[in-house]
Amino acid sequence: MNQLLLSWQSWAVLSACFAALTAIFAKIGVENVNSDFATFIRTIVICFVLRAILAATNQFQPLSAISTRTYLFLVLSGVATGASWICYFRALQLGDAARVAPIDKLPQPPCGSSGRTGDLHRRAARSPG
Repeated sequence: MNQLLLSWQSWAVLSACFAALTAIFAKIGVENVNSDFATFIRTIVICFVLRAILAATNQFQPLSAISTRTYLFLVLSGVATGASWICYFRALQLGDAARVAPIDKLPQPPCGSSGRTGDLHRRAARSPG
């Protein structure tokens, strides 16, 4: 069991399962509420859940131990995540979850990226945080 928890494949499968549940729950959740407000509520829930996980596993870190570069990329990631959630909830409000979810999970964004995203990932992986 411990080896399963250390396997990236196990975590990837769990991620896919939770993503499927997200599409179902979110579609029902945005039926009678503004999609941006639904995203706000979802974000609050995520903050509470993550705080509980960090407390239970004693994984809090001093904020001063995090580099400026790491903060920059975490902020950029947070902005991109927020934009993704807002667009996802709006799409769910307007369309069928069965059609929205597969597009949301595309391996490459339809807007394309001329390979620069891969270069950024490789550079980020090579340099220390």
